[in-house]
Amino acid sequence: MDKETLIKMDPNILVSMVNMKLRDYYSSLDQYCEDIGIEKECIEKRLETIGYKYHTDINQFK
Repeated sequence: MDKETLIKMDPNILVSMVNMKLRDYYSSLDQYCEDIGIEKECIEKRLETIGYKYHTDINQFK
């Protein structure tokens, strides 16, 4: 999935998808973002719009 698709995606769907990827495939948000070629800040800013923040200790957005 490319950057444009992620940024345009409904943030409620995005948080679910990103948390699933983090849970099942990646040990950190940095690793996920590097793998898909997107800046971590892009995802963090998009999810902040609906009140979610990344927590490194649990490796998910809450």
